[in-house]
Amino acid sequence: MQALLALSASIDALSKKFGQIADYMVLFCALISAGNAIVRYLFSMSSNGWLEIQWYMFAVIVLMGASYTLKMNEHVRVDIFYGSISDRARLWVDLFGIVFFLLPITAYFTWLCWPFFHEAWRNGEQSLNAGGLIRWPVKLVLVAGFALLTLQGISELIKRIAALAGVVRIDTTYEKPLQ
Repeated sequence: MQALLALSASIDALSKKFGQIADYMVLFCALISAGNAIVRYLFSMSSNGWLEIQWYMFAVIVLMGASYTLKMNEHVRVDIFYGSISDRARLWVDLFGIVFFLLPITAYFTWLCWPFFHEAWRNGEQSLNAGGLIRWPVKLVLVAGFALLTLQGISELIKRIAALAGVVRIDTTYEKPLQ
């Protein structure tokens, strides 16, 4: 179990790094958006490339930030019954959701996005807009984002199993392992 918990900690660290990248993308996106607006209104100049890079950054923000959001237990949860059941029951609900919903869906989306990316990369796909960007990098973000979310799901699964086995305690409300 300790080896699996070490793997989980490594996945958590990876998710944290990509979460930090997503944080910086918010700043860069805001700066590019402001710069683009200033240039457009002051100098009547614009570029589709600058607009598209903002869209690419939004993709990075959402897809790279999703695994860190899951790690921090900040994801959206429909809390009809979850808040009124015991911590142990919450662990079982989480385990069920991870095994039967999160992992199959994120693994499938990773698999589904790969040919989408590969085809764009192989063909050197470009935006059809004048001054547009190449498309394969943002399509790679799709693959990487779903793969990271799958990995983080595995990490969460390991932690839930360890908690059910009594090896660690997890606060299911805020996902902070208690020592």
